[in-house]
Amino acid sequence: MRIFITGVAGFLGSHLADRMIELGHTVVGNDLLLGGYLENVNSKVEFYHMDCCDRAQMVNIMKDCDVVIHAAATAHEGLSIFSPDFITRNIYQATVSTISAAITCKVKRFVFCSSMARYGTQQTPYTEDMIPMPQDPYAIAKVASEDTIKLLSKVHGIEWNIAIPHNIVGPRQRYDDPFRNVMSIMINRNLQGKPAIVYGDGEQTRCFSYIDDCVNCLEKLALDPNIVYETVNIGPDEETITIKEMATLVAEACDFKLDPIYLPDRPNEVKHASCSADKARKLLDYKTTTNLKTAVQHTVDYIKSNGTKLFDYNFPLEIVTEKTPKTWSERLM
Repeated sequence: MRIFITGVAGFLGSHLADRMIELGHTVVGNDLLLGGYLENVNSKVEFYHMDCCDRAQMVNIMKDCDVVIHAAATAHEGLSIFSPDFITRNIYQATVSTISAAITCKVKRFVFCSSMARYGTQQTPYTEDMIPMPQDPYAIAKVASEDTIKLLSKVHGIEWNIAIPHNIVGPRQRYDDPFRNVMSIMINRNLQGKPAIVYGDGEQTRCFSYIDDCVNCLEKLALDPNIVYETVNIGPDEETITIKEMATLVAEACDFKLDPIYLPDRPNEVKHASCSADKARKLLDYKTTTNLKTAVQHTVDYIKSNGTKLFDYNFPLEIVTEKTPKTWSERLM
């Protein structure tokens, strides 16, 4: 088949492209290179340096594609409180443009990568039957995107599936972004001889998903003819860990003395967030094949091999008040 992947130079998109090419499919993709790198892109990808929000161009490059996997996103939940215009444009408007182009091009199936942020503050582990309760602009835009996809797909007769990944980690994840990717930020700092930064008391709980396990699930959501109109959490429900414990794991892997810097809580950050993998196990044959300690080590090895980087504050801070984290407003990373 001919498969279109948005964000194909990014962390998730580039791994998806590799898998689809291994399976013998033709991959077309676009990326604005806000969070991805050209070196991530498989040489066999028909690549376009292009914004998802440019609908006319998306129609031109999406012609004759059978499946669209919309992986592109400025996945900056915390930053969206302080840069809502920038983040939501690259979530909601980009999704509307992409689904509109897909319908025009008569794509058979549309797969959307949503976010665990959709659940907000609810009892964990989150299950897919919960009503979304987003509590930041990023999450609100993801939920609005899901609703728009379902509505337009029903009216215009195309298949959809929605994946809900959570905290994906591994090689190719951008580690010089000061606004997201807590594990990679900690590794990049430790390898530069700097302590991890922890917001609040560090007792926030999360589950982390290794990239290969997520790709396995997305492959089925994109290609299996019997799996359609489904919303599925993809990622583990084992090894729930606090951010403080993650700092310890990272320090051990980096052979760094644990001495985190504690800063005030970030506004509206969800304290406890983890998803049930029961539906993914039943529907997608999900298995956790890489445990968290190994995932951390693989990521450390990747960053070591590529070299540490200074943090790149290339995204705008639209709202700067006393509530803006000083790590961002004063560029303290």
